[in-house]
Amino acid sequence: MLSVKQLTIKKEEAFLSPFAVKSSESKGRLREEQPCPMRTDFQRDRDRIIYSRAFIRLKNKTQVFFSPEGDHYMTRLTHTLDVSQIARSISRALALNEDLTEAIALGHDLGHTPFGHAGERVLSKLSPNGFKHNEQSLRVVDVLENGGQGLNLTEEVRDGILNHKTGTSPKTLEGQVVSISDRIAYLNHDVDDAIRAGIIKADGLPYSVLKYLGKTSRERINVMINSAYENSLNKPVISLSPDVDGAMKELRAFMFDKVYMMPTAKKEEERAGYMISSMYGYFKENPSKLPENYLELLKKYPLETVICDYLSSMTDRYAISTFTQIFIPQSF
Repeated sequence: MLSVKQLTIKKEEAFLSPFAVKSSESKGRLREEQPCPMRTDFQRDRDRIIYSRAFIRLKNKTQVFFSPEGDHYMTRLTHTLDVSQIARSISRALALNEDLTEAIALGHDLGHTPFGHAGERVLSKLSPNGFKHNEQSLRVVDVLENGGQGLNLTEEVRDGILNHKTGTSPKTLEGQVVSISDRIAYLNHDVDDAIRAGIIKADGLPYSVLKYLGKTSRERINVMINSAYENSLNKPVISLSPDVDGAMKELRAFMFDKVYMMPTAKKEEERAGYMISSMYGYFKENPSKLPENYLELLKKYPLETVICDYLSSMTDRYAISTFTQIFIPQSF
């Protein structure tokens, strides 16, 4: 009698696309370990990510709007779940490995800073080695999780996490699906959040966006997913149609002009940047004030790297609390 794992592997061999990565074809982990008798390696990676501390912290990290008033704005966690859902839909339609896709999607933003990309830009300027959230996400799963042992994920999941950003190139189609799904997700829910906040109006989007993508978030997501399917089926690369890709790029430019870089957002970004840069300077001058587990990392890694590890791990609330404890006089 075949085990659950063996049945899954046989189903993959029978039904997945020739371009999909089968579980039995994985390049393996950084360190060899005893396989799970029930789960494939990609399913096991997904579970490890879901139960990691970094994943749990995503619920209190900013996506776009800092500490918004209202319960329905996106956080880094809801964005991650959105990416996972979209990526799984595309992978299922293309007969790719849905477990691998899901693991990459769930882990792609684990290294993101508090206060969204504002925090990332500040740390990138302060750190001698720069800072990129995709590289930090890989460091989280390779080093920082599990008491400094990392999660020991498969090479395919690690590659997808590292190369999900625009401008990078995932080696697997599942990784490419997550990269496109990331753009689909953040563009659409950032538009929804901006409309909810009264910053833009639904009918104020660029003409090409309304023409090629649709008037509502539901329409736009469906068009983008269908475009990925129609242009990628039975092909060794994931792509969108020129019209859809062009409209997405115009929507992104519109969001930078009208939302991401608007005066109110820039003002909040300056405040967040001041907090992060102040704490960076403080811990650089006082490394002994770092938490004990980060002091252990100093035995292997440069101080600037460890400070970035600590600051990027913070949730928005924890960052504000830590800044307050360090710099704001306490009553007595």
